[in-house]
Amino acid sequence: MLWEPEHGGAEAAGRKDDLWVYWNAPTREDDTAAQIALVERVTHGNYQGLVLAPDQALALMTPVRRAVERGVCTVIVGSPLSIPASDRLSYILNDDEEGGRMAARRVALLLHGKGSVGVIGINPNISGIMIRARSFESYLAENYPDIHIVEKRMGSFNVPHEQQVAEEMLRSNENLDVIVALMWPSVRGAISTIENEPGKLSTKVIGFDPDALPFEANSLDSVIVQNTREMGYQAVDMIAARLHGTPMPPLVKLGPVLVTRENVNSKEVGNLTSMDWSKSP
Repeated sequence: MLWEPEHGGAEAAGRKDDLWVYWNAPTREDDTAAQIALVERVTHGNYQGLVLAPDQALALMTPVRRAVERGVCTVIVGSPLSIPASDRLSYILNDDEEGGRMAARRVALLLHGKGSVGVIGINPNISGIMIRARSFESYLAENYPDIHIVEKRMGSFNVPHEQQVAEEMLRSNENLDVIVALMWPSVRGAISTIENEPGKLSTKVIGFDPDALPFEANSLDSVIVQNTREMGYQAVDMIAARLHGTPMPPLVKLGPVLVTRENVNSKEVGNLTSMDWSKSP
């Protein structure tokens, strides 16, 4: 659900701009070597553009630099790299600062301004996750001093490990009100732990970057979704414009959307999360 909507947006722009889109990805989120190999394929193949959602902020820098140096118009989507924009490198990023503030406001609404929060899924390899973590923490501290972050834990793409992390957090904080999970495997781990312990059902989960919308789980309060469909559309459109001599903007930020039980069946959320890329307009 996170990246197939981007596929739809990219295909829609490709049809409009008369560009063929080759779409591929590693089979696992943490397979950075496979993603590097895909970038190298584009760099040394007959491709005029590259749209990349980097799995790892540091490891992808050198492959991206090589692509740009070889004249491949490149757009980084989702989470940034520490490479400045140039005439052949642009960024279309999720506004992770707003995502962090959005999660903080949702926590404050749930807790009426007072309570305890645990944060899991902190991943220093993904810049966007670190941005949203800092934004969440600072916004709470500035605006809701009676809401306390009682524990923070690192995250991984391994759901059983994230379940163990959630179990440990709940054991050490018996009255924990909310878990904010910054990665979807962490959301899965937290939901599984809470749903299997009836005494913990009062703890609610707010998550990011869903691969599904499992609101049948009572513990899931809400998820914050990136607009990857628009990222894909704008990225391919920007590359097409650059190939026709129009400069690419250095940076575009797209706001995420808060999805709850109240709006999950809305047209906006349906368009945002649809994985049927073949029928994208």
